[in-house]
Amino acid sequence: MEECRGNQVMQEDMEQLAQSAVPVELLAGKTVFVTGATGLIGSQMVYFLACCNRKKGLGIRIVALVRSEEKGKKLFSHLMERGDVSLCLGDVNQDICWEEQVDYIIHGASPTSSKYFVTQPVETIRTAIDGTANVLEFAAKKQLFGMVYLSSLEVYGVPEKKESVIGETDYGYMDPLSVRSSYSEGKRMVECLCASYAKEYGVPVKVARLSQTFGPGVNYEDGRVFAEFARCALERRNIVLHTQGNTVRSYCYTKDALSALLYILLKGNTGEAYNVTNMDTAVSVREMAELVCKTIGAGEIKVTVDIPEDIDNFGYNPEMVIRLDSGKLMDLGWTPTVGLEEMYDRLVEGFVK
Repeated sequence: MEECRGNQVMQEDMEQLAQSAVPVELLAGKTVFVTGATGLIGSQMVYFLACCNRKKGLGIRIVALVRSEEKGKKLFSHLMERGDVSLCLGDVNQDICWEEQVDYIIHGASPTSSKYFVTQPVETIRTAIDGTANVLEFAAKKQLFGMVYLSSLEVYGVPEKKESVIGETDYGYMDPLSVRSSYSEGKRMVECLCASYAKEYGVPVKVARLSQTFGPGVNYEDGRVFAEFARCALERRNIVLHTQGNTVRSYCYTKDALSALLYILLKGNTGEAYNVTNMDTAVSVREMAELVCKTIGAGEIKVTVDIPEDIDNFGYNPEMVIRLDSGKLMDLGWTPTVGLEEMYDRLVEGFVK
């Protein structure tokens, strides 16, 4: 029985990753607790671990923390019937109730919408700090083998460096009085919280600083910029930028992000952070839009600029150049496999409508 229920592009990714060098055998017979399990990365982590069970007989017990039983069953009922997955109904903003043993935690529960960060900044901060504190308390009681927290490149703020790559200690400026900083400052504080639980309570937690990550499984109506670009191209609508598009970032494919998380979880050092990105994908927002026009849009659409008066309500970050250095992660044995153009091809082929 396939794990990804008809999404053949995603299923191909799971099968390929299961045959790769990712050290998933270290999870054999263990219980892995996944928060944010109905999100893009969380759900695919559940699918991947279940795929490894089927192909390699690892006997990994997967516990998916979900707020909605209906949504959890929609995604995982076939894997629940197979015996791979159990649902834990709850919310990270409340005490986590799961009496059975847990060996590893992958903590990915977080809001992801820029607009949400500026319309509900208090909830953004509380989910980050209070939610992760609940997960860390839960982790301290379970005496884990390992935990990984999904952080973000946004912890770097606006880097002072313009041309060189950004390593794990190259922090830039962040305005604490900007409502948009609710997400970025929240992530920074949570990283400190993770390091503090590691020091004071011995929680073996590591931090993954992900660049923007996408691939098959993204909802067609997703509001993030990469999905909007692809949707415009498919519908043959011009891509309208609400900034000049000068911000430069690097990106990561979902399958590569999954393998990175497992390398960090199983091979990384407690209390340390690792950048997760494909260094070859660093482009400006405008360059990425032009790539999509040329490829998916078949040259039939173009990029235009329309900067609205209420631009702050869109939740965009300040203009910046942030090319992450993933060398520290690569030293653990990880290698990215998919470049930006192929990321878009597989995103489009694996859109969920």
